[in-house]
Amino acid sequence: MIITTTPTIEGKTISQYHGIVVGEAVMGANLFKDLFASIRDIVGGRSGSYEDELTKARKLAFFELEQEARAMGANAVVGIDIDYQVIGDKGSMLMVSIAGTAVRVAD
Repeated sequence: MIITTTPTIEGKTISQYHGIVVGEAVMGANLFKDLFASIRDIVGGRSGSYEDELTKARKLAFFELEQEARAMGANAVVGIDIDYQVIGDKGSMLMVSIAGTAVRVAD
C-alpha cells in the first residue's frame, strides 16, 4: 500500500476516494523511563526509552491506518498528517495520531 503526505501520487491516477482514515496509538511511559529521561534532561543526551516508545506508537498507528484503508477497499492513503501529543495525568501517556484520505489508484 502506498502511504504518502502528498495529495497525489506521481505517475498514478486516483480513481476513487473512500474517505478519511485514522490510526491512533497511545503508549504509557512507566516511572523508571520517566526517571532516567529526567536525568538525561539534566546531564544532556537523547532519551532512548522515549524514542523507542514513540517508534512503537508510530508503527502501530500506521498499521491501524493501513488496515482501515484496506477495509474500505483502498490501495493507497494520500495527504497523511502525523501528530504527536503528550496526554494523561502529568503527561504520562504518549499519543500518535495519523490521518489521511483512503483512495484507490489505477495499477
